Amino acid sequence: MLQPFYRILIELTNGRISSAALKKFSRSVWSRRLISGYAKVYNIDKEEIADDIHSFKSLHDFFTRRLKADARMIDDDERSVASPVDGVLEDFGDINVKKQIVVKGKSYSILEMLGDDTSVQRYLNGKYMVLYLSPSHYHRIHAPVAGKVISRRILGRKSYPVNRMGMKYGRSTLSKNYRNITEVEHEVGHMAIVKVGAMFVNSIIITDESEHLSKGQEFAYFSFGSTVVLLFEKDTFHLSESMPIPSEIRVGEKIGYVRNN
Repeated sequence: MLQPFYRILIELTNGRISSAALKKFSRSVWSRRLISGYAKVYNIDKEEIADDIHSFKSLHDFFTRRLKADARMIDDDERSVASPVDGVLEDFGDINVKKQIVVKGKSYSILEMLGDDTSVQRYLNGKYMVLYLSPSHYHRIHAPVAGKVISRRILGRKSYPVNRMGMKYGRSTLSKNYRNITEVEHEVGHMAIVKVGAMFVNSIIITDESEHLSKGQEFAYFSFGSTVVLLFEKDTFHLSESMPIPSEIRVGEKIGYVRNN
């Protein structure tokens, strides 16, 4: 009974009108009154924010805040893959020959996720990683490796929740939600950075459209908490042994290594 009820609930709360209303309010001056309470409830470290908390003109501005230059250190090992976000490493595993990943017991089609069979072929038998951002996390996205951007595209229209309940009861959220995809060719292969929209707001903004990315470079942000799925080409990635699942991670922390075949 719970599963169909939850599905109906999240579909009703993800309509065009409610999405537009929330988006409009979060960008209005009226939402500014909620910033201090929001920071307190989510225990956000105000000392690491680049600007004074009272300088933000709207809740959206606070959601997309930048941090001080020294707030996140980028791992300097040339072979390391750095976390692109502050969040929770929710899952890690294999991309199987059926063009699927299995996250928390549910299968997701990477053909559907990427929308291009040529891209899918790159990642068959490779690895995937799921990074979840809650509303409390820093929302800007940084490059996990240095490399050349070979593809950018946007797929999907609506978005359903990507929190634990949404992942459990939603329909193929990771592969069907609105998503902004960046594919990068790095020193030993390719990887896809799939930025997945969350319920209500599909705002994933690219802040740097350079052809080349440096590791740790900011290049996008979420307007609200969401999820990043990383896909790695076969035999090009090794998870750091110190990474339990689930675990809290921060931008720039080493999550693994790229490696030759």
